[in-house]
Amino acid sequence: MVSIDDKLQPILTEVLRRNAGEAEFHQAVHEVLESLGRVIAKHPHYLERSLIERICEPERQIIFRVPWHDDAGHIHINRGFRVQFNSALGPYKGGLRFHPSVNVGIIKFLGFEQTFKNALTGLPIGGGKGGSDFDPKGKSENEVMRFCQSFMTELFRHLGEYTDVPAGDIGVGGREIGYMFGQYKRLTNRYEAGVLTGKGLAYGGSRARKEATGYGNTWFVEAMLATKGETFEGKRVVVSGSGNVAIYTMEKVAALGGKVIACSDSGGYVVDENGIDTGLVKEIKEVRRGRISEYARLKGEGAHYITGGSIWDVPCDVAMPSATQNELTGKDARTLVKNGLLAVGEGANMPSTPDAIHIFRASGVLFAPGKAANAGGVATSALEMQQNASRDSWSSEQTQTRLAGIMRSIHDTCAATADEYGAPGDYVLGANIAGFVKVAEAMDALGVI
Repeated sequence: MVSIDDKLQPILTEVLRRNAGEAEFHQAVHEVLESLGRVIAKHPHYLERSLIERICEPERQIIFRVPWHDDAGHIHINRGFRVQFNSALGPYKGGLRFHPSVNVGIIKFLGFEQTFKNALTGLPIGGGKGGSDFDPKGKSENEVMRFCQSFMTELFRHLGEYTDVPAGDIGVGGREIGYMFGQYKRLTNRYEAGVLTGKGLAYGGSRARKEATGYGNTWFVEAMLATKGETFEGKRVVVSGSGNVAIYTMEKVAALGGKVIACSDSGGYVVDENGIDTGLVKEIKEVRRGRISEYARLKGEGAHYITGGSIWDVPCDVAMPSATQNELTGKDARTLVKNGLLAVGEGANMPSTPDAIHIFRASGVLFAPGKAANAGGVATSALEMQQNASRDSWSSEQTQTRLAGIMRSIHDTCAATADEYGAPGDYVLGANIAGFVKVAEAMDALGVI
């Protein structure tokens, strides 16, 4: 990891002590603190008023039991989480993740990142995150429904459109949001549409929400490439993952003239030199809920599947990691740079390890950190909240126009902040400082909170 300012080291030491064993949270805090030495030199009151310590401590952590029974009648126990990290800018906002790897440290890292990401959107939303170690894979529709209902039976008391507004994340799509919204409505006897986002269009969802994270990441990278006189036209692009973020990243890259040649899931990756057929990936993943290995068999000539291995061995001009945290290592980064990489756009949350980020920055690769590049999903969730509050529904074109404007504004804010603090072109530093300053100023104005 990169060293941090000596004045900030005691803060990191205390975070490590108080949050023992939470490696992802430690990594996220370290990555932000690396950027703040320049800030406290210019604005020492952030340090004097303990704003950095306060921002590193969540306002509230909720852990609860989730009992449910499977189709055979056997009872299972999972653990539910909601970390309400920071509400200085608005109600807590952030997704719910259902995956076996979920623990309190992962939820805290996600909530911490979400706080700055949401600040960068310029919209009035705070940061939070939640989820469970439940695995929806291999479960029947009724089992998923029963789990979601049990999960919401506890969580509902902590939510509200002016309090905390969850959305989806890994393992939580429109199906799960629907089941949870139905249970919330059932328990509260209120049709409070703004309490969950990522809803279906039939009951208060926003057009373009499904596409938002992938489209937004692509627009950010497009703006980043433009600073070097480049576009996506003719570029070879590798997108890890094959879920919602990856699918719509691939779709927008193709629309902008790029060629996506590889995508993946947890079993391996598929390479298609003719360009990945996004429609076929949608069919496999969204309709069949199948594995990406099916792609090569169904597509035929030109496509082949590799079990295991690293998708980052595939030479490309633009890499867009869109699967999960720490999926792209230092070794992968060195391979990508050697193969002529121009740019990276993080579609997932913290998908690149610290070593990988250091290699990209040192090599002059354009690097878009997730807290900026993948903010399109939460930005459109906030637009969904606006539509719910006004009892309105916007067209897809209207929503996409707003989102494209927000993503370009985030890009310009990060670039301008990096310039202001003496690090032109460093989007990591720009995103960290711009997000931090907005949250810190709001907290300072509100007193000791």
